[in-house]
Amino acid sequence: EWNFGGFPVWLKFVPGISFRTDNEPFKRAMQNFTQKIVQMMKDEKLFESQGGPIILSQIENEYEPERMKFGSAGEAYMNWAAQMATGLNTGVPWVMCKEYDAPDPVINTCNGFYCDKFSPNKPFKPKLWTEAWTGWFTEFGGPIYQRPVEDLAFAVARFIQAGGSFVNYYMYHGGTNFGRTAGGPFITTSYDYDAPIDEYGLIRRPKYDHLKELHQAVKLCETALLYADPYVMSLGNYEQAHVFSSTSGGCAAFLSNFNSKSSARVTFNRKHFYLPPWSISILPDC
Repeated sequence: EWNFGGFPVWLKFVPGISFRTDNEPFKRAMQNFTQKIVQMMKDEKLFESQGGPIILSQIENEYEPERMKFGSAGEAYMNWAAQMATGLNTGVPWVMCKEYDAPDPVINTCNGFYCDKFSPNKPFKPKLWTEAWTGWFTEFGGPIYQRPVEDLAFAVARFIQAGGSFVNYYMYHGGTNFGRTAGGPFITTSYDYDAPIDEYGLIRRPKYDHLKELHQAVKLCETALLYADPYVMSLGNYEQAHVFSSTSGGCAAFLSNFNSKSSARVTFNRKHFYLPPWSISILPDC
């Protein structure tokens, strides 16, 4: 959603160039750009391996549909991009979002409204959600999309209870694409996205507060969450308990009701709980 996909316009006039495929002029330009950005980050000591805040790097973006269109040339380009990126030695993992065949050691990740059913392509790779969509962009003449925070919080909690280890909100802070920078088909200059912090930097309630409370609850469960995978207990037709426990005695449980219309009353550890429709209740000490 940026003018010309974020590419400089002069790039299309490079002789013999074809974008995002196994094409030498494009790969040369892409490598030069990537190397420059990575070096800028290294110079400022921004990677976690240098004591900085950057914990992940991404190469390409949602490439799988393009790879399938390009066939063998797309496959070759994807493998080249992964090898080129990992060779830059950032000291942090590289990811490819929405690219199931991301080659090792690059981690394939999920983008979407729900990612609890997503699995990485190798068992040794963590389950990462790189774009948890908080809303949607606005098109000229179209509606202003809003995503209820109850649904967003449910999706995030469900991802974590299913073994997810990382969630990145897209967007967490909305923005404005001024002038002709707004790209894509008829996208407005507003990129507010119904984000927890709107495009003017103001807190959007109750979305911001609800997510804050969700992550406070998850934080209380961190010892149990990091220790082991959960075991799953059935509590009814639509109700489950995902229980995380550690040898040190820590225990956390996620009690879920997947029925979008009806509430439920369940019994867990000899205690009774009321679960609203389409909800997850987090017990940091079960």
